[in-house]
Amino acid sequence: MTFDERVSEWYIMLYSMTGFGSAVCKEGDASVSVELKAVNNRYFKLSLKLSDGYGALEQRIEPLIRSIIERGTINVHVRVCGTREDAGYRINTALLETYVKQLSEVQNKLGLTGNFAQETLRMEQLATLPGVVITEHENNEAEYEKIWSLLEKTLREALDALQTMRKTEGESMAKDLTANVESLRQLIGSIAELAPRTAPAYRQKLKERIEKAMEEQGLSLSLGDADFVRELAVYADRCDVSEELVRFQSHLEQFTLAMQSKESCGRKLDFLTQELFREVNTIGSKANDADITKHVVEIKTVIERIREMVQNVE
Repeated sequence: MTFDERVSEWYIMLYSMTGFGSAVCKEGDASVSVELKAVNNRYFKLSLKLSDGYGALEQRIEPLIRSIIERGTINVHVRVCGTREDAGYRINTALLETYVKQLSEVQNKLGLTGNFAQETLRMEQLATLPGVVITEHENNEAEYEKIWSLLEKTLREALDALQTMRKTEGESMAKDLTANVESLRQLIGSIAELAPRTAPAYRQKLKERIEKAMEEQGLSLSLGDADFVRELAVYADRCDVSEELVRFQSHLEQFTLAMQSKESCGRKLDFLTQELFREVNTIGSKANDADITKHVVEIKTVIERIREMVQNVE
């Protein structure tokens, strides 16, 4: 199986948290348009803007969106228009009087008069202020349910479009993630091959330093095997990275399995990325070897690329 075939088989359900979807549905004189914009967020956050008079539908819209999208900031704009003219409208007189009173007070306080003051208090402009014109669809249950039926259909179509975009981007990210995970496997494999040589190399360096020091001091005393064994044992214990290598490789396997899951995996991938970074940091601090250090730097670079990508995985 080729690399692209593996990706296609494994990551079909991986979704990006960013995307866009829209839909418009009409029924008789009524029409509903829905626009969805999604960006990344650690948690689910909904920002909903509805046409006046349909605020009560929010309690139906949010559960529907939550049933499909688990994480991300979702901006939803719903516009309902062309409903029956006899559906009912009224002017919120009390609120309108409050607007006029406060605007008049501000004008007097700032000394605003003439055309500016007249334009500010024009009725057609006052009518556009929030809450001045109230639609009364809520009092017509049959009409309200009809609008919800049309809105639900439109919302589902918009969500399908959003999910299609998020899935396409998710598949693209999956290929990049897979390539980076393969790079990590190769790099950590190279470190696993280099690690056993660390203690013998230290033994040779230690012996040469001691012999040179004794020669400079004109001493003939030499260390016995027990002294070397004791010193090497301490060093070997201090620079042993076998546990870190095992955990790192285990995290890679869990990372791969998480991406194959049909459930939301963004948080798990984010956690595993942090654990990978933690393990390679420990390896870099313990292993006293130039070649291992070089690989550690390369691994950190790859992990950083992975970290940036998983921040946008649902």
